Amino acid sequence: MKIAILGTAWPYRGGLAVYNERLARQFAAEGDNVTIYTFTLQYPSFLFPGKTQYSSEPAPSDLRIIRSLNSVNPFNWYKTGRAIKKLAPDILIIKFWLPFMAPSLGKVARMVRRNGKTRVVSILDNIIPHEHRPGDRLFGRYFTRSVDGFVAMSDSVLEDLNQFDTAKPRVFCRHPLYDNFGSKTSREESLKYLGLDPGQRYMLFFGLIRDYKGLDLMLKAYADSRFRKMDVKLIVAGEFYSGSEKYFEMEKQLGLEGLIVWKSDFVPDSEVRYYFGAADIIVQPYKSATQSGVTQIAYHFEKPMLVTDVGGLAEIVPDGKVGYVVQPDVQQIADALVDFFENDRQDQFTEGILSEKKQYAWSNMTRSVRKAAE
Repeated sequence: MKIAILGTAWPYRGGLAVYNERLARQFAAEGDNVTIYTFTLQYPSFLFPGKTQYSSEPAPSDLRIIRSLNSVNPFNWYKTGRAIKKLAPDILIIKFWLPFMAPSLGKVARMVRRNGKTRVVSILDNIIPHEHRPGDRLFGRYFTRSVDGFVAMSDSVLEDLNQFDTAKPRVFCRHPLYDNFGSKTSREESLKYLGLDPGQRYMLFFGLIRDYKGLDLMLKAYADSRFRKMDVKLIVAGEFYSGSEKYFEMEKQLGLEGLIVWKSDFVPDSEVRYYFGAADIIVQPYKSATQSGVTQIAYHFEKPMLVTDVGGLAEIVPDGKVGYVVQPDVQQIADALVDFFENDRQDQFTEGILSEKKQYAWSNMTRSVRKAAE
């Protein structure tokens, strides 16, 4: 088949780019002809909360990526729509994650569908965003009317979709493994690379830091006096997308100075494996969520997880088998993590991960996209 993907890819960075590029490789491995159409402008600089939108990694040599779409220029939307319409792919895939993108992505989808051949399938990260803004539902409704079918990666998103559409084909498929960050590295190699003390054990809070991800809950939980009797440190690795000052002030107020390893920058793809290699457990004390790419990186590197029972996180982290599912509550988070270290649960959970991760193959996602396009 001829497949087009419209969305984030190199030279942009982050989980969306990683996802689209990995999906393209899977389709290519199955014999399909794949083209990714990415942005010439993704976010205007004044709307982007991070330091840079761009990757420091080299361009992928095995992917056809065309920079085409300007998210805020309607004249450009027509140009991009005409180009993909002329290509006439069998399927156009659009990953939807933010209502801000609905006008540009929806307009292109509408134009492409007019060729009478292309089926447009949206893989939904969220249909209702974590951080609400005026116009979200209006934009969401515009986008859902622009496509032919949906793939949702959690039950909660599938349920949210019913608020916008109940008639079009929809398929449920778990978020596949992020297996494109390289092979596992040993604890020793990882700690050496990061300059960390091998005499300590480590919890890892990983990814872009937004308020809904609950870093404040994690800091309060880590202030539990029981941790002071253990050689356990917290690594916070990710760029701040909300104010950093409040977290550093909490660190002081809670008496945690010198106990937290801060890597307050975006972690390049080539370094991800070292952070996961150094960690004993991955912590995701989110206050809201749908699904999370961080859990899928943890599965790939076979690391136990603590998640909160919000959105679809509990669906993919069986409690007591691969880690813990707790409420977004400071005491419950602390109790679970103390249990992990005091009772040395790592081998037990790793065994569960080896069994559970088998269901997260990328071939499941390509099969789901094809089904949604029927």
